[in-house]
Amino acid sequence: MIEHLVPDWSAPRGVHALSTTRCGGVGRPPWHGFNLGMHVGDDPQAVSNNRELLRSALPAEPLWLTQVHDTRCVDASMAMDGIEADAAFTRQRGVVCAVLTADCLPVLLCDDAASVVGAAHAGWRGLAAGVIESAVAAMGAPGENLMAWLGPAIGPQAFEVGGEVREVFVSHDSQAAGAFVPTADGKWLCDIYDLARQRLRALGIRRIAGADFCTVADAERFFSYRRDGVTGRMASLIWLE
Repeated sequence: MIEHLVPDWSAPRGVHALSTTRCGGVGRPPWHGFNLGMHVGDDPQAVSNNRELLRSALPAEPLWLTQVHDTRCVDASMAMDGIEADAAFTRQRGVVCAVLTADCLPVLLCDDAASVVGAAHAGWRGLAAGVIESAVAAMGAPGENLMAWLGPAIGPQAFEVGGEVREVFVSHDSQAAGAFVPTADGKWLCDIYDLARQRLRALGIRRIAGADFCTVADAERFFSYRRDGVTGRMASLIWLE
């Protein structure tokens, strides 16, 4: 068994999802715990052992993406492992979509009929560029038929950004200004959860759960790149039974 979070959403029967934590596993400092990222400097054998442990809780090996903070969404039932993309979807049962994060926002999606699921890796660059919109378009379901879960990410009290980041979002939609709070040193605290909710609602998705974590503040449960620099990665996964 692995320690993991189960989304607190009203997904239909047949949709399964989980998000791992750093707890357990065989990684050594500074990746200590359940690191699933092969690209962060950890011992590849330790990561392989952790992935094998995760695999025991899944119907199949996940499609592991090479994430590049862009908007490409691929069909997980057809794509090759390691493909450059930041989102995946599937309509095929037993195929596992996965994204890796350590402050960036994992977004899991499903429809009411349990006919399609998707996962997106939404760092601020990908979020601003439209990775959520790309995933929803690939899934091919109306927004009103979809629901979303926003998994562990950097919280609004920890995500300090420069004015250029705020400008990217506000230039797309003035409503985004509400997700930024000025700091005393001329920077901004950014609520990535709020920005994601805005994007989802603009697509007609009103059922949005999660968004109550902070990877930076909760060092016991979560890896955080902003907090630690060299660190591991957690996985958020979704599949159809």
